[in-house]
Amino acid sequence: MNKVIENRYEFSVFFEVENGNPNGDPDAGNMPRTDAETGYGIVTDVCLKRKIRNYVEVVKEGCPGYRIYIKDNVPLNRSDREAYAYLGVDEKEANKQKGEIDVKIRDFMCENFYDIRTFGAVMTTFMAAKLNCGQVRGPVQIGFAKSLDPIIPQELSITRIAITTEEDAKNKETEMGRKYIVPYAVYRADGYVSANLAQKTTGFSEDDLALLWDALINMFETDHSAARGKMSVRKLFVFKHDSQLGCCPAYRLFEAVKVKKVTNSAPRCFSDYDIHIAQSEIPNGVSVTQML
Repeated sequence: MNKVIENRYEFSVFFEVENGNPNGDPDAGNMPRTDAETGYGIVTDVCLKRKIRNYVEVVKEGCPGYRIYIKDNVPLNRSDREAYAYLGVDEKEANKQKGEIDVKIRDFMCENFYDIRTFGAVMTTFMAAKLNCGQVRGPVQIGFAKSLDPIIPQELSITRIAITTEEDAKNKETEMGRKYIVPYAVYRADGYVSANLAQKTTGFSEDDLALLWDALINMFETDHSAARGKMSVRKLFVFKHDSQLGCCPAYRLFEAVKVKKVTNSAPRCFSDYDIHIAQSEIPNGVSVTQML
């Protein structure tokens, strides 16, 4: 059996975007997300988890235990019903039976779906479909990514020669459009891995953890598009505690990651920043690994 993790971890990941939109805001015409008060760029945790899910789905396609629960064009109830069918549980009677059957259904979902085992999920859709696979709090959590400096999104006009309709083609030769880009920015996201939740609930394993690091490093490599421009993960620092509950508050480790801008002009490449660990600030019982 794959061994469940026994150590707490934190991590800091740095990624860059060049001439792209890392995370558009649908409420603002798909403009890159920013903090309205400071101008710093934002990428949501949901966006980053989507990249990780997509990567895992590509590299583990067809492998038992590595399916993805939250994915395009797959209703959640379809996956929920698999747990009921596998365990031979009648959907109408399941809500009347509590206790052991709830645990079996939840465990089935954790064993079969990597993203539930990792990030958790709310699978209580029983109000509409009489299905209840429980609520799982995942051991891996990621905060919003924030740019190292304020960003100035640019709105560009674009044209295309392919006209949409026959009627429009009689009156014009091109159509206009607009797109937003961030000329250049480096973003930082911090995350947490709880051995306590892995042991008690989801069974998140050492192999799952290795796959998480691989996915964080490569999460943009299978997700390139013209809209997102050039996006790459440039650094990943992993902090490992020598115990299940950890040796110090997470903020002390995150503050030990030092970021300094080494150019007087607007940053336009990753070498415009110096990013390193202040080893003297790492407490006893914590080891640091630079994965990238």
